[in-house]
Amino acid sequence: MKTIPIRIGMDTSKSVFQLHGVDANENTVVRRQLRRAEMIRYFEKLPPALVAIESCGSSHHWARVLSSFGHDVKLIPPQYVKPYVKRGKNDAADAEALCEAVTRPNMRFVPIKSTEQQAACMLMTVRERLVSVKSQLSNAFRSYAAEFGIVGPAGRQNVNALIKRVLEDDTLPELARDLFRFQAKEYAAVEARLEEIETRLMAWHRDDDVSRRLATIPGIGPIGSAMLSMKAPPAKSFRSGRDFAAWIGLTPRDHSTGGRMRHGGITKAGDAGLRSVLVVGATALLRHIRAGRHKPTPWLAALLERKPPKLVAVALANKFARIAWRLMVSGGIYSRPPDRMAA
Repeated sequence: MKTIPIRIGMDTSKSVFQLHGVDANENTVVRRQLRRAEMIRYFEKLPPALVAIESCGSSHHWARVLSSFGHDVKLIPPQYVKPYVKRGKNDAADAEALCEAVTRPNMRFVPIKSTEQQAACMLMTVRERLVSVKSQLSNAFRSYAAEFGIVGPAGRQNVNALIKRVLEDDTLPELARDLFRFQAKEYAAVEARLEEIETRLMAWHRDDDVSRRLATIPGIGPIGSAMLSMKAPPAKSFRSGRDFAAWIGLTPRDHSTGGRMRHGGITKAGDAGLRSVLVVGATALLRHIRAGRHKPTPWLAALLERKPPKLVAVALANKFARIAWRLMVSGGIYSRPPDRMAA
């Protein structure tokens, strides 16, 4: 009689899937490679089992598909799977490592996203791509204009003025003017698409209760609050605000040994875009404080006196993450603490 696996590690790719399954006695009973259609048929017929998949671009889709067949699917971050790879790097070793890692009592799993959550994240990443393309086009236009001795003020708000100035310059060769017009149209088209995406993003922000509440934190803004609402796992899955900040990668790297505490720079773990938007928001708030448009809390004022601005910005981003966690757990909006208390 063929033994049925109760736990399976599955290494995924575009069209080939490697399975490693064990039975109740921890004996290996499945070690095979399946094509896409074969894999779906296999899990449709298999009795409910625990399935471990490495978190990646398509893992949420496969988690939803296998869950619909009655399986208990767990997504594991790649960095937590790597220690269980015995030797070498191949699909079979990765599948076996997944099958082993999922049994660890303290293993951390990635929550499975719904199609709606993935669509919201797609809205944000499309915006990020358009912002990147817009920056590339503006830098290219500035570079070409400088070759003809035309230099404009720095800042993205001055790009359109530079474009107008270049297009009105009759001293440029006709070929150069044609190419500048071509780039100007391309830049305008990207600006229009970006404006459309940002309109949709703001509509999403206004409809999302968590995003609206997080935007009340000074320095977060609608983009940062929307990213936190879209990308962060359920707040109650973290024990504290510090754990949440550590998930984003805003806590110091630990190099302690032998009772000696040694902390380095931040870990930069987690989502780079989310961490970046918090640091940028903190930097913007510090700029307002230096200009006298915002009053710092006593904690922040004391930190500014003894630490460099970039370090303060990261510390403030860490504070943002902790406050955001508290608001996501308990509800409500941000209220500035009294001056006698730390921020």
